[in-house]
Amino acid sequence: MGDESRARSRNEHGQYVGRISLDAVLEVFEARDDAARPLTATDVMEALDCSRRTAHNKLNELEARGDLATRKVGARSRVFWIPMPARGEPTAGRAADSTDSASTAETAATDEVEADGSDDLDHPPAVSSAIERADLPGSGPMLDARREALSAAYQYLTDHPEAKKADFLRDVYHDYPAGFESAEGWWNAIQPALKQLPGVDPPEERGHIWHFLGG
Repeated sequence: MGDESRARSRNEHGQYVGRISLDAVLEVFEARDDAARPLTATDVMEALDCSRRTAHNKLNELEARGDLATRKVGARSRVFWIPMPARGEPTAGRAADSTDSASTAETAATDEVEADGSDDLDHPPAVSSAIERADLPGSGPMLDARREALSAAYQYLTDHPEAKKADFLRDVYHDYPAGFESAEGWWNAIQPALKQLPGVDPPEERGHIWHFLGG
């Protein structure tokens, strides 16, 4: 993994560019000190110095082909792990031990994701409620993804109280595309909802600066 990292160049934001192999992602799992600990997309993103979108895509590919298993924890977070191969029917005692171990690992993973907060953005109740009520296109998982994109855009503005449209497209859209094929389509859906969230002061004219006033 070290040789591959050295061979890859970086973009203007300091992130690696070029294709990240699925084997490189699996190596992140194999390098864990605790082989039973599930990983999140954030863990992979930090280990490979890639975008969250790339980490999610690679993890989903590995899960689809059976190399990883996944489970949802919290409101919008997922953990991934390498599934253990079946070795026949276990005895009752071993089955209980296996169940206890799985439960312990899941509890630890849930605690870690909640403590980290990076995979499930934490907003005040009024903001979370406004995001849930936001008028966004789509339904089911697609609507959930677009609410997550809106949540990420809001979080970005709270972290950067003065931001332009180009900033959102550069720093939020690529990690939270939410099913939109173009940045412009994404912005046309997200920005009207973003205007309605607490503490957001939208620009009066197109191309001007968005402000976060607190709240």
